[in-house]
Amino acid sequence: MATPEGGKLWGGRFVGETDPVMEKFNASISYDQRMWDADVRGSKAYVKALEKAKLVTTDEMTQILHGMDQISEEWSKGVFVVKPGDEDIHTANERRLKELIGAPAGKLHTGRSRNDQVVTDMRLWLRDAISALTENALQLISTMVERAAVEIDVLFPGYTHMQRAQPIRWSHWILSHAVALSRDVDRLQELKKRVNVLPLGSGAIAGTPLSIDRELLRKELAFDGISLNSMDATGQRDFVVEILFWASLCLTHLSRMAEDLMLYSTKEFSFVTLSDAYSTGSSLMPQKKNADSLELIRSKAGRVFGRCAGFLMTLKGLPSTYNKDLQEDKEAMFDCYDTLHAVLQVTTGVMSTLKINQNAMEAALSPDMLATDLAYYLVRKGVPFREAHSLSGKAVFIAESKNITLNQLMEEDLSAVSPLFGSDVSSVWDYRSSVEQYSAPGGTAKSSVTVQVEHLRNWLKKQAQ
Repeated sequence: MATPEGGKLWGGRFVGETDPVMEKFNASISYDQRMWDADVRGSKAYVKALEKAKLVTTDEMTQILHGMDQISEEWSKGVFVVKPGDEDIHTANERRLKELIGAPAGKLHTGRSRNDQVVTDMRLWLRDAISALTENALQLISTMVERAAVEIDVLFPGYTHMQRAQPIRWSHWILSHAVALSRDVDRLQELKKRVNVLPLGSGAIAGTPLSIDRELLRKELAFDGISLNSMDATGQRDFVVEILFWASLCLTHLSRMAEDLMLYSTKEFSFVTLSDAYSTGSSLMPQKKNADSLELIRSKAGRVFGRCAGFLMTLKGLPSTYNKDLQEDKEAMFDCYDTLHAVLQVTTGVMSTLKINQNAMEAALSPDMLATDLAYYLVRKGVPFREAHSLSGKAVFIAESKNITLNQLMEEDLSAVSPLFGSDVSSVWDYRSSVEQYSAPGGTAKSSVTVQVEHLRNWLKKQAQ
């Protein structure tokens, strides 16, 4: 015999049972149950607003608050039992509340829709997630900055177009990635401001006709502001898109850093050696030590960017306001958080444990990388840079023609290129002097890199306040 759908939040209008396949297809409890704490917090705040509006008695409010505390304890202890009819976390918690306190549980949803309930839960959950990701990112940046400070005297080749370009400090390379990550943290804090807006009290679409004090809800749940428009509050998920894009960009930065480290760890480079804790071996070749941690960091960028692009496609053709398509938001959001949470911790581990081979790094420096310095030598003698660049290029050509390195050119060879080349040109062939000339802010001289380190240390201190 057909039974009414009375156990569901939307029961009453429907008769007959839902197709079991549809029941499973429609349900989100398998993944949205991780928002149980946010759902409990939101419900506890809402019942206080109901009591103030005299829609529940003080006694009923107390019963509901006590019941929600019991539910919270069951979830935290891992003993909450999800039942087959629990479509989502909201249904599960309300069903359990009714089992615990009876009829008063039915008043909790007065004036509230799952539309404003779910987006409130998501914003509460994401707010906490952003705090955790911020902490992870700051730990990574701190690790990188302190490593840069310790290894500031190590030189190695800088590359453009994957070709040796100019000598730089190893610390300069580290800080180039730390600075990018610091911008990611800044962006995350900006994003958090837009996440931390209260949608509760918006109802399904039109708002609430009841005297719900939304300012009370805002204070109870520690939101910065209240949503301006009920349709926007319940039907938009741009804050989810923002965290997906943010994660995609942050992982792009981490992926590029991982790519460099993978190259530097090859036998051909031998600049760095990864800790065994962040490497794996080969099932066939005993000599192999694979940088799987770095490869996985690189791969996660594609995974999260796929989530971002996919969810944007879900949103782009939706009519106003809430549509079930929006249920795709949670898995994307959770997966994004889980991925970044793991990647940031693994990257911190990699950066804190890898070992550098200073000898190999400095042995990779070659005189041809000082061709620009040769041009600067002429610039300091009054030659326009374009002409100096051309003359330095001729010197490189002569060295290549003679199959010798640039610093092996005789004084007469250089004099033939320009009479301005004198015996003091020998000072050019010093890698440490080369990096020290880049002392302008942002450069690779020791003084400049030290300023970068101190700037980031001060920035980190401000983030901790």
